[in-house]
Amino acid sequence: MFLHKHPYSPFINHDTEKLIVGTLPPPRFSTGDLLEQDVDFCYGSYYNSLWLFIEKIHNLNFRYDNSEEAITQRKQFLIKNKIGVCDIVASCEREKIDASDLGMNNVKLRDLVGYIKHYPNIKTILFTGGNSKNGPEYFFRKHLRDYKLKLELVTNEVPRIHKFTLCHPELASGSPKEHERTIKTVSLTSASGAANISISRLPLYRQLKASNPEFNTFDFRVMQYSEYL
Repeated sequence: MFLHKHPYSPFINHDTEKLIVGTLPPPRFSTGDLLEQDVDFCYGSYYNSLWLFIEKIHNLNFRYDNSEEAITQRKQFLIKNKIGVCDIVASCEREKIDASDLGMNNVKLRDLVGYIKHYPNIKTILFTGGNSKNGPEYFFRKHLRDYKLKLELVTNEVPRIHKFTLCHPELASGSPKEHERTIKTVSLTSASGAANISISRLPLYRQLKASNPEFNTFDFRVMQYSEYL
């Protein structure tokens, strides 16, 4: 049995407004067996395209290697744009050493709500995946139940948007509404290649593909992510 621990601490600053939330990087990021084109940072897998989308949206020129410069480039982007990263899984056990979400067992979650309470400028959570089993939204819903909270649907169109309200009883003087904070969650289409099949089934994608045969699943994600990143 392989104990898969998250290799990175949450990357959050005092002025962070948006929080990217996934599960955890592939096991090689925990064991240090990186590929030549991996970046030793959140979403640094050569097979995960999140930073490629961001690079395209913002016309950047990121490095894709094990260098410190590649890490610094990504941190500077996040800081400048008030974006943080806090994957929800702290650790799990795996019978097979791979990156499959479904292969995670005995999952230990991070206290994501605790982080959100600690950083009061966070307004939006960006899930890198939907509510499929062992996905980030799936675990977050489970996590919210510990706080007796739940997501309320805002829009059911992809990307699905929900919201929830946090109360701060430690400040409870006067009207309770003064101490309520509404957080929006957006379930973006996963940046992994495994999501290409589900994208190809979406009516919007088929419509765009029909009008432009060169339009592909990468373009679709860039279009979707550009609204939030």
